[in-house]
Amino acid sequence: MRTTITLDDDLLDRARESARKLRKPFRAIVNEALRAGLERIGDVSSRRPYRTVPHDMGLREGLSLDNVQELLSQLEGDDAR
Repeated sequence: MRTTITLDDDLLDRARESARKLRKPFRAIVNEALRAGLERIGDVSSRRPYRTVPHDMGLREGLSLDNVQELLSQLEGDDAR
């Protein structure tokens, strides 16, 4: 099937270079790259779930989370607003 796609210049250069090095037609390189990319995108098992590890950073001595306005005032100064 014939279709028109727009490739970024860097991808076009890399595909042409690969075709030259491997002595394969440009269209074969593009097809192989698309197949590999689509397989990778579709393979959900290869994706690592995003996880964050919480760390207790504590609160400086003398500060309290009970009054947010007072805490901001102490941390940023009264003229911060």
